[in-house]
Amino acid sequence: MALRKWQTECSAKALNKYMENGEHFLCLATPGAGKTRMAAEIVQQLFSNNKIDFVICFAPSVVTANGMQKTIETFLGASLNGRIGAKGMCVTYQSLSHKDSDFWNVFKTHRVFAVFDEIHHCGGNNILDSNIWAQHILVNVQNYARFTLALSGTPWRSDNKPVTLSKYSDRDGKIYCDYEYGLAEAIRDSVCRTPFITVIDNDRIVLKKGTKPQQTYKSIQLALESYEVTYQNIVETPSIIEFCLKQSLSQLVKIKRKNPLAAGLVVATSVEHAHKISDILNSKFSCSVTIVTYHNNDSAEIISNFQYSTTDWLVAVGMVSEGTNIPRLQVCCHLTRIKTELHFRQVLGRIMRVIGGEQSSEAHLFTPAQPKLIEYSKRLTDDVPGVGSVKTVKDNILARIGNQKNKEATIPSHEKNTNLNESFKDRINVDEVRGNPSLSESFYNSLLFKGAFSRTRIDNVSNS
Repeated sequence: MALRKWQTECSAKALNKYMENGEHFLCLATPGAGKTRMAAEIVQQLFSNNKIDFVICFAPSVVTANGMQKTIETFLGASLNGRIGAKGMCVTYQSLSHKDSDFWNVFKTHRVFAVFDEIHHCGGNNILDSNIWAQHILVNVQNYARFTLALSGTPWRSDNKPVTLSKYSDRDGKIYCDYEYGLAEAIRDSVCRTPFITVIDNDRIVLKKGTKPQQTYKSIQLALESYEVTYQNIVETPSIIEFCLKQSLSQLVKIKRKNPLAAGLVVATSVEHAHKISDILNSKFSCSVTIVTYHNNDSAEIISNFQYSTTDWLVAVGMVSEGTNIPRLQVCCHLTRIKTELHFRQVLGRIMRVIGGEQSSEAHLFTPAQPKLIEYSKRLTDDVPGVGSVKTVKDNILARIGNQKNKEATIPSHEKNTNLNESFKDRINVDEVRGNPSLSESFYNSLLFKGAFSRTRIDNVSNS
């Protein structure tokens, strides 16, 4: 299959740098642009020119690692399963702590090309101030790999650590990229779909507090500012869920008229939440649904089956945030508590991959009107002036919020820290951390620092 123009340019630039004794190359390409295919071209060329013995790829999830392996194997016509005769292997960042000396010695004894997918998960450029995954890379790969290629669609971190192996300008601290391919360029080239974001508000949010008089809020923002209502309360309120799904489904129906195989993604906040959403889609809207969560040992197979099915909706908990290639997804209902810009953009990227010859080149995301998410939405569409939009839809159906407690992932009292800062005022949700490549390292490290979990508990979450 022919490469896209940007893939040809980027791979050529990387190969030129390597041939001139440059060892590291960082590619920034917007989510959904096809970074893995570009990387596969570089791998093929390095093998063809006898510059490397093996390629070892690192990815933030099993699903992403499997996707990389399949793509590169197709380009090479050779196996990447790590067995005798293979040209290399693909592993997850989570697995690095379990690799023995035989694995790391390969970098010292052979010419290895190391490819880092979504490198922003690795934070820190020195051992003393790096997360666990970055430490393994700095100690075992940085000075031993023949060449390294780092890929990212969102090259920054919520904790402000530098992205591992990256260089920054002295003046403004901007990350230096060897090649950049932004969202505006991708839309112009019909590589990515045009994003349309709808924020959903409600002017009849009613909080019932036991026998006390009911409190009514005229918007989600006012409810959250009261500190009586958390965002988790909002995304778990049945009437709000139903209205968000109804708006999302209405858009999906329109898209299906042009693309019958189009599907929707709902990003849920917990396993219980996912099943509640699935029940609504089934019973109220007669939709077919697939659920995928960290509870599924065969999550990669479930996602693969969905990709080639006719099922209407995929409801996911922490499993489809980035790197997952399901081009038929064109609508997303964002009902997760996670409110980082990195995660928001990565989720949007799941619905922006273009299918060859498709007639509908739009991607639609629906989200409750949480102030930070509104800010991210406007900033994203500002990146592509004149293309895409952010609009607000108001639901005037009564949204009753009772004295809800966060039922999932209750933290044992001896593991709590009453000094958590404001950004952690909502109780931590293990479902969102476990199996979520956007959070499972940087997020749980910050939680450990703030005392929200014990190290043993966090390690169990990461390795699930």
